[in-house]
Amino acid sequence: MQKLTLYMLPQLYAFCRLQPNGAIPHWALLGDDFISLTRTHEELSVVCLQENVPSSAQAERDWRCIKVEGPFGFSVSGVHASLALPLAEASISVMAIATYETDHLLIKSEDVEAAIETLKRAGHTVRV
Repeated sequence: MQKLTLYMLPQLYAFCRLQPNGAIPHWALLGDDFISLTRTHEELSVVCLQENVPSSAQAERDWRCIKVEGPFGFSVSGVHASLALPLAEASISVMAIATYETDHLLIKSEDVEAAIETLKRAGHTVRV
């Protein structure tokens, strides 16, 4: 499996569920940090800085983000598996989001310490 360099982003994030045909709210785009928007027929999902999410929003809060040092070509295989498999074996839930250049892993804040240790044991470098 590949040995990767990972960076723990310092902020807390939230997963938000919005109406599928609604506009992207201004608060979702605040800041210059990691943001993810995904629209399906069922929902508009937003991952953004937790501090920007209104208390009235339907949201799953207290996630941390680990960024994989990239970029990776589209033909590179095994990146996600080299991260997800050791975490799954340690019973740590992870949400993966791919961007054009790299991958991001979202892990509940209460599992971050265990996730970092698990990823280090798997041979990855984790910078916090």
